[in-house]
Amino acid sequence: MSASLNKLFSPFTFNGLTVPNRIAMAPMTRQFSPGEVPGADVAAYYRRRAEGGTGLIITEGTTINDPVATMADNVPAFHGPALEGWKRVVEEVHEAGGLIAPQLWHVGTMRKAAQAPRSELPSAGPSGLLLPGKKVAEPMSKEHIQLVIDAFARGAADARELGFDAVELHGAHGYLIDQFFWEGTNLRDDEFGGSEAVARTRFATDIIKAVRREVGEDYPLILRFSQWKQQDFTHKIAPTPDELAAFLKPLSDAGVDMFHCSTRRFWEPEFDGSDLNLAGWTKKLTGKPTMTVGSVGLSGEFIGAFAGESSEPTSIDKLLDRLDADEFDMVAVGRALLVDPEWANKIREGRSSELKPYTKEAMAQLA
Repeated sequence: MSASLNKLFSPFTFNGLTVPNRIAMAPMTRQFSPGEVPGADVAAYYRRRAEGGTGLIITEGTTINDPVATMADNVPAFHGPALEGWKRVVEEVHEAGGLIAPQLWHVGTMRKAAQAPRSELPSAGPSGLLLPGKKVAEPMSKEHIQLVIDAFARGAADARELGFDAVELHGAHGYLIDQFFWEGTNLRDDEFGGSEAVARTRFATDIIKAVRREVGEDYPLILRFSQWKQQDFTHKIAPTPDELAAFLKPLSDAGVDMFHCSTRRFWEPEFDGSDLNLAGWTKKLTGKPTMTVGSVGLSGEFIGAFAGESSEPTSIDKLLDRLDADEFDMVAVGRALLVDPEWANKIREGRSSELKPYTKEAMAQLA
């Protein structure tokens, strides 16, 4: 193995979990779970990534036990009959020597009620807004908010009981937790809202604390967050390092073990005057481990992939330099791993000429 790959393939430990290398599989919605239940094909899909050398697999978003948490009948749930399917996934991944965490998810007002299961029910959001100025539902009641908090905690407890190695909360990309973070979709004047970003962390911190009560202090908890939203690619919850520090502190104090910092392009600096990306700043400001993500190993960024754009494999030398410099601790790989389960092994063994390009056809199958 070349010297530049040593750090990427060195172990990393957080809250007692030792991951054999610094590569995680990024969560990617696949919609191959009819009736919201993952089947044998889903289990085999994740197993192949474990066999391919991925250090930690983070599942696609899987929805908590709230009737309006999901947007489609073929997105896997994390409650009821779906748990048996997830038990099989865990067993397959562990049999292959891998580690795995579910990503617990509520889509909020990104759900299009007419096209979703239980279409008679309105979607849910802090203020009923899909984006600033576009109301699609009534604001969530405090009773509903508490039910959702409890559902996240129950999902985390189920994850531990099923044998998952960690759990991730989806707090990014304009979905429910992120809708509470975002001043454009959270206009509440109670304890779950406020003019400052730090005030709008209450919903997330209540979830994190509830999860901690269920799983204990020794179970690894990851929070995925982003500045950008699907509704606004350029938005920043925290436009300055000081504001980011204030935003992150209550989340860190509540019990997050690792921040999964989602950007569209990992190499871009988060703030003027520094080369640090979002994961770099988050690690610097909190002292907690961080995971970077965003178009790793491919020529095009993933938003273009939604429009059907293809991407070619590219060098990861700049990524390795930043990892060597301890800017962040782990690297989440998305589309490159979606199309090529052997991506990690090929990188480790110097078989870059065998890496596969990403094409839109990859989304239509569980390769």
